[in-house]
Amino acid sequence: MAELNLTGRTALVTGASRGIGRGIALALAKAGADIAVNYTRDADAAADTVAAIGALGRKARVYQASVTDEDACAAMVAAIEADFGSLSILINNAGIASRGKTVADTDAAEVERLLAVHAVGAHRLSRLCLPLLRRHARSDIIVISSIATLHHAANGAPYNMAKAAGEALAITLAKEEMQHGVRVNIVAPSLTVSDMGSKLSRAITGQDDIHHLDAKFPFGRVPTPDDVAAAVLWFVSDANPYCSGQKLNIDGAGMATFR
Repeated sequence: MAELNLTGRTALVTGASRGIGRGIALALAKAGADIAVNYTRDADAAADTVAAIGALGRKARVYQASVTDEDACAAMVAAIEADFGSLSILINNAGIASRGKTVADTDAAEVERLLAVHAVGAHRLSRLCLPLLRRHARSDIIVISSIATLHHAANGAPYNMAKAAGEALAITLAKEEMQHGVRVNIVAPSLTVSDMGSKLSRAITGQDDIHHLDAKFPFGRVPTPDDVAAAVLWFVSDANPYCSGQKLNIDGAGMATFR
């Protein structure tokens, strides 16, 4: 069986300064990949992620760019090519939370803001990176989605809509890019221990500590970034020789619940 060995590959992870993005970046680095660490606001956290990757013996560089900014993203991709020479993994992870209100109490601007990050941003980065990804016999794109698209819970329309649009992008890309050797898959966590997970938990339950939900989750705990990263690592490695256009829910056999 093929190993989870990414030696010689370079990955761009958006939103990699904290949470799930940081967990994915570290997991890919542990498997041998060099990492382009993207962030939007928290430069110190991004620098910490780069340092942690460096401590693993892998090359890492940091790039500040909002996935909603066309010029900044184009400049980032050009810089990654100059710094690393290649790119064969793109992790579309950058995300923001909605406010947890009903449709009646949510204005269109919030919907547009969520779509701009989760869906349009992922489209933008995929489009800009494809010329680099297509240079390799095998490349991978991962869209980080959510089990929100399974349940479409009340008080979450902007988030549900944005994540569903991101999944539509991934499935379409998988069909278009198969001829170019680019596999495209979706990893969809349930609520996860992270800054955004805590915001979502607070919006839904009104409580600050996400771990008050541990007993309601399979395996007696809320999933962690490492749980999500393990799925990403399998998808982009040679252990996955044939799987594309698929979605893996990280939700404990469909039993994750936090209401």
